Amino acid sequence: MATAEKAGNYSDLKAVFFNGTLKKSPQTSNTDGLINISRLIMEKQGVSTRVIRTVDHDIASGVYPDMREYGWATDEWPELYPAVQEADIMVVAGPIWLGDNSSQTKKLIERLYAHSGELNGKGQWAFYPKVGGCLITGNEDGIKHCSMNVLYSLQHIGFSIPPQADAGWIGPVGPGPSYLDEGSGGPESDFTNRNTTFMTWNLLHLARILKDAGGYPAYGNLPGEWSAGTRFDFENPEYR
Repeated sequence: MATAEKAGNYSDLKAVFFNGTLKKSPQTSNTDGLINISRLIMEKQGVSTRVIRTVDHDIASGVYPDMREYGWATDEWPELYPAVQEADIMVVAGPIWLGDNSSQTKKLIERLYAHSGELNGKGQWAFYPKVGGCLITGNEDGIKHCSMNVLYSLQHIGFSIPPQADAGWIGPVGPGPSYLDEGSGGPESDFTNRNTTFMTWNLLHLARILKDAGGYPAYGNLPGEWSAGTRFDFENPEYR
């Protein structure tokens, strides 16, 4: 068996965790308990982390960068979005309700989508080369369904997804204890702890690779060039 290589230097990376719990602070969030496992691993490597509980903020619903321009009296998203811009890693975390992601998680995805048409310094879509992951908590089934929704959404708008980029915890089928409840077994679950740890390290590894490479090469993925007529070796078979 190959010996694990010593970890590299990740101290220049930044990570932001969005907690989609429906509980306002200071109420206990089970999702926060799982976030802390990943966050503490990152902080041991010197990564700067931030956790944002979206329900604590007056974030308007919609798919535009600033919904105050579309009839909403208030919208805190423009003040929160710089945390995404500055981050190398973003983890979307949240609970399962009725077998699906919470309304707060869905609102976050919609607000991220609002920026999907913007460009980065290379002229690529704005979220190149950020890395994304997903953490899910609940006490009934639905982890894979919720993770599929989040990870598909993130890659669609430009985030890079490493292997095994999701983890979660659910109790037995049917109503039961939540992750942090006494006797739930959640914090002691080897399966959840292993998957959360693997996810965290794969996020760190991919973020390190992309940062060291200066992101993705700016060829074949520039919307401005495509609009100007560049076809990056594409050939329309009708004209062959």
